[in-house]
Amino acid sequence: METVVSGIRSTGKLHLGNFYGAVKNFVQMQNEYNCYFFIADYHSLTTHPTPADLHSNVKQVLVEYLAAGIDPDKATIYVQSDVPEIAELYLYLNMNAYMGELERSTSFKDKVRAQPDNVNAGLLTYPVLMAADILIHKATKVPVGKDQEQHLEMSRTFGNRFNRLYKTEYFPEPFAFNFTEKLVKVPGLDGKGKMGKSEGEANAVYLSDEPEIIRKKVMRAVSDEGPNEENQQKPEPIQNLFDLMKIVSPTDTYDHFDSLYNTCAIRYGDFKKQLAEDMIVSMAPIRERIKEIASDETYLREVARFGAIKARESASKTIREVRQIIGFKSF
Repeated sequence: METVVSGIRSTGKLHLGNFYGAVKNFVQMQNEYNCYFFIADYHSLTTHPTPADLHSNVKQVLVEYLAAGIDPDKATIYVQSDVPEIAELYLYLNMNAYMGELERSTSFKDKVRAQPDNVNAGLLTYPVLMAADILIHKATKVPVGKDQEQHLEMSRTFGNRFNRLYKTEYFPEPFAFNFTEKLVKVPGLDGKGKMGKSEGEANAVYLSDEPEIIRKKVMRAVSDEGPNEENQQKPEPIQNLFDLMKIVSPTDTYDHFDSLYNTCAIRYGDFKKQLAEDMIVSMAPIRERIKEIASDETYLREVARFGAIKARESASKTIREVRQIIGFKSF
């Protein structure tokens, strides 16, 4: 059975983009692949080196993973820092990662522009840590979006370089993978691009948001004055809202408002109200499950402990073999 690895950074709550773009697929993948889903608390330190409450953030993501349908009996779900072998492999891979290739990383350049006062070594070597996350389980499939494809290419580079330097075929090549034919892009409410925490609270609808919060966010979403001619192309902010409706609403609801737009009869207030209600309905089961799981501390501890044991079983085997290949021997 092929191995799948994927992670979500522990910087707080999951939003609709995480769910429809990744986690919903994870629920399907866990039935057909050997899946490792981790909460990336090491990675979170590259942009938030002094988190206010790291443990609470990790717990929140764990709760929402479980509420969204990840089954710890089918998949291995674990906290990255509970598997110290990842840090050891990260060290070995760093020895054969070159400054020039790391500095050329698109995400590194973007982060340098976004946080010029926090350009740390972890930020530079982020792709190496991502490679360690993947290679530690010898994964061949990695669910990633377009923005992570360069990092995945670098993971292949580091794995292949290790094989070449030590004259082995130890690490397989990991490739991008999505359970469905087309990646789902979930736009944000700010009218500019994809949904994400980094764009601010108002841009994202979180799985744990209460109905009234969802209504307020959607009603404030960026729109325009409306179409002034029939069948005109929708500008990006409006197309984003229609894309959200396509994800959460019944087809006939989407078709109804699409027809109103094309005939210049749409009223954005009615459109947004409907979009908000459909979001509330579609997320209601997860929202209730979040409340239920969050209150069960014993269950959460057991899930985390069981996940760490399973992940370390795989990771320790890899590290033991990597040490032998490199030439480390105990006296």
